Amino acid sequence: MSHSTYNTLWSEAHEELSCLLDEELPEEPLRPERDRVVFFQRLATFYVRYVQIFRQLEEAYDQSVHPQKRRVIRQVLDSVMGRVLELKNEMVEKEFSEYHYMDDIIQDLKLTPEDLEIPVPRYFIWERNKVLQDRERMFAAILNQMDVTEKPPVMRMLTLERAIKIIQVAERARQGRLRAKFMREIHRDSERQRRAEEQEAVSTDQAAVCIQKVWRGFMQRKFTKRLREEEMIFLGMAMDPKLSYPSQTELDALSNEANRRTRQDEHEDDYQKSIGSVIYQLKEVEGPEMKETMKDQIRQWFIECRDATGSFPDYPEEEDGGSALIFAEKTPEELAEELAAKEEEDANKNPKGKEETKEKGKKEKVNDEEEEPGLKMLPSAYLEDLERGHKTFSEVWKERNEIKNFSQRHELELIKEEKRKEIEVEIRKQVDELMRQELANWKLAVDKEKSGKVKGAAKKKKASKSGKKKKKDKDLTADRTIESLFEELVEQELLKKADNVKLKDYLGDYSYLGTTLRQSDIEPMPSLSDVRQVVALYAVLPLGSQAVHEKAPLVKTMLLVGPTGVGKKMLVHAICRETGANLFDLSPLNVAGKYPGKSGLQMMLHVVFKVARLMQPSVIWIGEAEKMFYKKVPKEEKELDPKRLKKDLPKILKSIKGEDCVLIVGTSSDPHSADLKSLCKFYNKIILIPRPDYASRYVMWKDLIKKNGGEVTSDLDLSSLAKISDGYTQGHMVQVVRSILTERRIQQFPKRPLTASEFVSPLARIDPVFQEEEEALKNWYAKTPLGKKRIKAALGKEGDEESSKTGNKGGKKKGKK
Repeated sequence: MSHSTYNTLWSEAHEELSCLLDEELPEEPLRPERDRVVFFQRLATFYVRYVQIFRQLEEAYDQSVHPQKRRVIRQVLDSVMGRVLELKNEMVEKEFSEYHYMDDIIQDLKLTPEDLEIPVPRYFIWERNKVLQDRERMFAAILNQMDVTEKPPVMRMLTLERAIKIIQVAERARQGRLRAKFMREIHRDSERQRRAEEQEAVSTDQAAVCIQKVWRGFMQRKFTKRLREEEMIFLGMAMDPKLSYPSQTELDALSNEANRRTRQDEHEDDYQKSIGSVIYQLKEVEGPEMKETMKDQIRQWFIECRDATGSFPDYPEEEDGGSALIFAEKTPEELAEELAAKEEEDANKNPKGKEETKEKGKKEKVNDEEEEPGLKMLPSAYLEDLERGHKTFSEVWKERNEIKNFSQRHELELIKEEKRKEIEVEIRKQVDELMRQELANWKLAVDKEKSGKVKGAAKKKKASKSGKKKKKDKDLTADRTIESLFEELVEQELLKKADNVKLKDYLGDYSYLGTTLRQSDIEPMPSLSDVRQVVALYAVLPLGSQAVHEKAPLVKTMLLVGPTGVGKKMLVHAICRETGANLFDLSPLNVAGKYPGKSGLQMMLHVVFKVARLMQPSVIWIGEAEKMFYKKVPKEEKELDPKRLKKDLPKILKSIKGEDCVLIVGTSSDPHSADLKSLCKFYNKIILIPRPDYASRYVMWKDLIKKNGGEVTSDLDLSSLAKISDGYTQGHMVQVVRSILTERRIQQFPKRPLTASEFVSPLARIDPVFQEEEEALKNWYAKTPLGKKRIKAALGKEGDEESSKTGNKGGKKKGKK
């Protein structure tokens, strides 16, 4: 597509963003909403509309080649992602569920379920490509070194019984083959004799009629089959075989996208070179003039203050803005009052003052709750950034004439405007140092007593600032490089290479009955599409963008719970691949026997989290997470000490802050064996993953067969196959497909197409996930904090509790009065 296409996409996104900002930031604040359902509808509508803006901006950012535009788009894109996460967090708090169903909103906005899919921004990997390649090389070098130093495998001796059994099996197989060959020859001889007798009895005319009958029947069936296939394609109930392979137009579009990305790099290099030359030019040409102008203005301010107040002013500190306060178009009297007020505020900062302000804040909150009961939207950390980004687009880019800039290269005038401000700040700092000294000299010459006081106060301020120092945690590996720590973790198999899977490979269709079931007071099981979206929101987006991770609602830990084979481990690897994150494995079985003793455990956790922070983003995976919180450790696992990390890991978890792109992901298929309270305390997000439903199974069978070399024809009844495989997980389906689609079976496809009956016997040999097991997981989830809130809300108790709390507060206050 052309440059104008992505410019149009960008402007359409900002038009919708402008409407949303007007609704979210009205001139008069909205009244609190009493009805929880109406309030949730408002939240969900905002969420869906922001997701559409997110999708448009992600596409525009990925394909725009103008370096200055890309910076503006990136700022708004990160803010939109953060706002989506804020709305998701608020929806969870209001509906008490991690999964939401918005069929009515999709219908009102004329969207499809695919439009709700959370896209993974491509710049997560593209912009970290060099770092990821270096890491791949490090991994390859360490693994090659480990292969060289590995000990040769020890040959095990066969026992006499085992050797006799192998010989017997081979001999019986040989005899069976000979017997089969002998019987085949007898059968062929008898068949040959029978055909010879028939040929003698049949005339030539009868043979011709027989051949004609078979041939005409064959041709008619073939013609009818083709007509039926054409009709199904016309009705949209079958896919055209020609469209199964990418057309030339699609291939051209893909190559065009790749060319645009290479052009992005070229334009970015030119832009960086231009920035260097512009900065040098501004410093050499305009810098001296800026410096002299600032000095003259500051001297003039000194004189005006002297004339107005009778004494020279105190020079503003660098923390307060320095001489920038002087250039804010204020009179000397106003500046003197402002500086005096700031000094009083600094002097009044004591514990008593803080307690008073806290009490005042609490009283104001209580008064607000009494005056206007109801639900309000939480304050956002991104709306100001969105307003700023939208203002930049409207003022700079919306009406900009780019007829002469067909190649979409950078614009020098914009660089000069931007860098001139930065150079002014640099020069102002230099001028401030000179003018402070000059002001001190003036004061010494005119007012020696005041200068002494000012110096004394300045010394006190410096002393007080220098006294405020925070204690740093002791670094146990201060003398080691990050490369050596990385190598040690790889050798100990605590740092692993993530499998090459994407989040889109986690197949699953949309839940089309979710809203209907909830309206009937039936809690639906989430679909695999819902699981994929939740993982993208809680794990992929925050880890991929530092700006989102710092300000969005912080998710430090996440637990994936579901039956064996539903793809929990695959999701962990997909998170790492989509964000370029390191994968650390702290599963109880993997940690057993490594770094023994208490000091060894501390060293292991220190090394893991140090490498995770310095080489972020990072994912710390804890497989079989229930073992760490066992109610009672089984006898066969006591030697492994599965509860080894239970005390120390939560302590380190507290040290993870917003700037640390580190996520702990646990997976569990048997959460019943763990202590629920401690498990929920450690994992602040618990995601329940169900068995695949009918729609998801249909999509998975089709995709798995194609990926493993199979062909989906009309002879393969996918609908029946999806129906009979109810209760089987994704892992079971992969296992069955791989067992059937062998190389020999793939070669037989032209003569013998694949049928659904072939999958029945391999499925029958596998135990499915029964309904009782899924209900047990559902009942367990109902005991988690969010599950309890959901049940209370369904029973109508949540609203009663809130009203009783507000009533008690009001009653207490009336009593005091």
